[in-house]
Amino acid sequence: MSDDSKTKTYPPSAEASANAHISSLEQYRELYDRSINNPEGFWTEHAERLHWFEKWNTLRNWDYHKAEIQWFIGGKLNACYNCVDRHVDDGHGDDTALIWEGNDPNESRTYTYAQLQVEVQKAANALKDLGIEKGDRVCIYLQMIPELTIAMLACARIGAIHSIVFGAFSADSLVTRINDSECKAIITQDTGVRGTKLDIPMKANADKAVESTPSIEKILVVKRTGTEVDMTDGRDVWWHEACDAADPVCPAEPMDAEDPLFILYTSGSTGKPKGVLHTTGGYLTYAATTHHYVFDYHPGDVYWCTADIGWITGHTYIVYGPMANRAITMMYEGVPNYPDFGRFWEIVAKHKVNIFYTAPTALRALMKEGDAWPSAHDLSSLRLLGTVGEPIKSPEWTWYHEVVGKGKCPIVDTWWQTETGGILISPLPGSTPTKPGSATLPFFGIKPALVDDEGNIIEGNGVSGNLCMLETWPGQMRGVYGDHQRFFDTYFARFPGKYFSGDGCRRDEDGY
Repeated sequence: MSDDSKTKTYPPSAEASANAHISSLEQYRELYDRSINNPEGFWTEHAERLHWFEKWNTLRNWDYHKAEIQWFIGGKLNACYNCVDRHVDDGHGDDTALIWEGNDPNESRTYTYAQLQVEVQKAANALKDLGIEKGDRVCIYLQMIPELTIAMLACARIGAIHSIVFGAFSADSLVTRINDSECKAIITQDTGVRGTKLDIPMKANADKAVESTPSIEKILVVKRTGTEVDMTDGRDVWWHEACDAADPVCPAEPMDAEDPLFILYTSGSTGKPKGVLHTTGGYLTYAATTHHYVFDYHPGDVYWCTADIGWITGHTYIVYGPMANRAITMMYEGVPNYPDFGRFWEIVAKHKVNIFYTAPTALRALMKEGDAWPSAHDLSSLRLLGTVGEPIKSPEWTWYHEVVGKGKCPIVDTWWQTETGGILISPLPGSTPTKPGSATLPFFGIKPALVDDEGNIIEGNGVSGNLCMLETWPGQMRGVYGDHQRFFDTYFARFPGKYFSGDGCRRDEDGY
C-alpha cells in the first residue's frame, strides 16, 4: 500500500450495519475510549457474560518490566462449563453446537450442546480413569475430527492442561513438545485422512515418539479409519471403549482464573519451540468478546473458521470463542481442493454458512483456479468474510469481496498471534470502512504503538515502525511454559515497559 490516497475504501453496507452489535464508527470510538479509560468497567461487563463459580476481587495486575500479568484475580470458573453446560442449563441444549464435515463429501455429523455435554463428560471421566488429574498435561495429536473438540473440552473440564500438536507434524515434533511439558498421556487416532491422503500414520507416529518420551503413561486411540494399528497392552486404550465404560456424569472442576488452560507451541524461528501458556479466565473472556464483536455473531448464525485446531486460530475461533457464545461452529477434516477446487463453496452452500473465516494462502490458491468454482455454488447465505494468518494483498481481497461475497459481505482482516490469544487489530463489520490489505483499527482494550529501533514512540500517520502494545489485555499469554526468562527476553526485553509483537507495521494516512 505505497500510495495511501489511491487505496479504495469500502464503507459497511446499510445491511451490515443494520443489526450489528457496533453499527457506526462513532459507537466504536465511544466503546473503544471507554475500554481504554475505564478497563475496570468495560472488562467487568464482558467477563460477567460468562459463568463464574466465584467472582474475582481484582481485575488485573501487570508489570511489563517483569513480564508479570494477571487478570480476574481470585475468580473461579471452568472453560468447559462455559462452553457447554451453561447453554444446556439455560434451556439451549437442543441448539446445534458443532457441525463436522468429513474429508469425504458424503460424511458429516452434527452435535447439539446437550449431546456434546454427554460426550465430554464421558471423555473427562475416561481421562480420570487413566490417572489424569488436575494440572497434568495431555498431548492431543488428532486430525480435524469431532473427538478433537471433545478431548479439549474434557481436559478443560477436569483441569488438565491440553497441548495440541498439529496433525501433520512428525514424531520428532511430538517428542520435543511432549518432553518440554512432560505430558502424561497422548490422545491420537489410528490413521488420518486429509484430501487424497487416506492413511496418515497418526498412531504409528505416536508410538515412535513414545520411545523418547519417558513421561507418557497412556495412549488413548480414536478409531477413525479402522486401519489396523499396534496396541500395547497396559499402555494403549481405545477411546470408544474407555468412553463407553466411563460414568456419564463428571462435574466441572472450578479453576482459578489464572490456572493454565492450555499450552500451544509456536515453532520458534530460533531455538526450540516456545510453549505459549494461556490461562482460563482472561483467555476465555477475550476469546468470547472478540468473537462476538469481530464476527458480529448472532444466535443461529452458522459460523465456519477453516483453520486447523492445531493452531491458535482453531483454539480461539473454532472452539473456545464460538462455544462460549453458544454459536453453531463448524469444523472440516479436509483441504480446500478435495475432491475439487469447489469444496469450500460446496460446504458453504450445503450448511448455509453465514460467517466464513479463512487464510489468504487458501484464497490465493482458489483464486488461481478461476471464478467458475465459487460461481457454481449458492453462496447467498454468506454475510461476513474474514481473513487471518498473514496480510492479504489487494488482488485476493478484491476477489474475495467481489466473487465470493458478491460485493455485499464486509471483510474483517484480522491481525493477532498465538501469544495474544485473540484478535488485536481488525475492522468491525458494521462500523469500520475497510481497505484491501489493512487490518484497520485496534480492538477494545488494545493500545498499540509504533516505536523506532531505540524504543521511542512514533507519532502521526503515514509512518512505519515496530509494533508494540502499551497495556495488557485479558487474552495475553502468561508465559513460556517452564521458562519465565525466555518469556521476558522474547517479548519485553527489547522495548522496556512494552510488549513487542516481533512484527513491523505501517500506520497509513487515515490512522489505519
